[in-house]
Amino acid sequence: MSIWFKKDLKLEDFALWGKHTMSEALEMKFTEVGDNYLKISMPVNEKTKQPYGLLHGGASVALAETAGSVASALVVDHTKYLCVGLEINANHVRSAREGLVTATCTPVHLGTSTHVWDIRIHDEKDALICISRLTVAILSRKDQ
Repeated sequence: MSIWFKKDLKLEDFALWGKHTMSEALEMKFTEVGDNYLKISMPVNEKTKQPYGLLHGGASVALAETAGSVASALVVDHTKYLCVGLEINANHVRSAREGLVTATCTPVHLGTSTHVWDIRIHDEKDALICISRLTVAILSRKDQ
């Protein structure tokens, strides 16, 4: 059973959400959406590396937060709610020097006021790079 608010969700439905944002600057691209997961990739390049030539931990966290925040936004009715990050943690278990890293985001908890997401980042050889958990607050939209 699908967790998404829009039951026939397709990648094209949210591909433009990242325009003029950090995700666009870091060349993040949504690659797959399933019934209960979302995948987003990012290149390991001059924009995402730290001075030692390794994937910057902050870039991994940005990828994880983008995955979880967008996933939360896709679970709720956008006309009634908005989703904002509340807490994120990350364990950087392996390094990447090149190629593409992909975050897979799955729900741990989908409540009415918070969502908790598990985000696993792997390289192209399927080696685990980072494990992250994101808590998102679900807020009611105020009429403006």
